[in-house]
Amino acid sequence: MDKKIKTGILFGAIAGIIDSIPMVLQNLSLDAILSAFSLWVISGFLISTSALKIHWVLKGLLVSFLVLLPAAILIGWKEPASLLPIAIMTLVLGSLLGYADERFGK
Repeated sequence: MDKKIKTGILFGAIAGIIDSIPMVLQNLSLDAILSAFSLWVISGFLISTSALKIHWVLKGLLVSFLVLLPAAILIGWKEPASLLPIAIMTLVLGSLLGYADERFGK
């Protein structure tokens, strides 16, 4: 497995843990926590393997929000107020994953 892929998965898992901590503290369901964790692992993988020729921040944001989109539709349908913290976390962690890919994935 190439270094970019390993880096993407590693930093995606770290982002998943960071995102999951507040969810555990709020006693959210295990399926919600696993969904969030897997979103970040997949985002890290896709960011690291993407051939998009855009700035690393935009790449991280675009990929992360696209991966989030199907879940955001379901979440927003039942609990629209929860989309704001989810969007903020995606903004921060997506940007950081783009940075990690740029800095450590070479």
